[in-house]
Amino acid sequence: MKILINSIILIIAIILGMIINMLIVKYGVVMISNPLGYDNSSMETMQNTFHLLQPKHFITPWLAHAFGTFISALFVFNFTKSNPFYLAIVVCATFLIGGTIMVVSLPSPLWFTILDLGLAYLPMAWLVRRYFNFRKI
Repeated sequence: MKILINSIILIIAIILGMIINMLIVKYGVVMISNPLGYDNSSMETMQNTFHLLQPKHFITPWLAHAFGTFISALFVFNFTKSNPFYLAIVVCATFLIGGTIMVVSLPSPLWFTILDLGLAYLPMAWLVRRYFNFRKI
């Protein structure tokens, strides 16, 4: 029974993280608007106009990746029936795979790739375990 409940929680967490990620990416342009001429309507047009982006334009995607992963890890860590940290790592690793696929599909500056893949995914499970473990309250 624990396996079934944990599996359902993992699926819900991944969907929740994806929704948060998409919402931040979609509405993040309100905080930092895209440069003139940048077209994000398709992968091809993004690749062709990618050179227009400045470092400030990478804040929103990083926040989307980190916050979506963080909320998913938080959900898993506090609602699973057993092995919460390991299941949070599974969720974070799932998002890391998605982030790696995105980096391959849409090449980004090396500094952003390192920052994104290194700090936006797996460290979120540690952060949740260290500072947001509501089970010990």
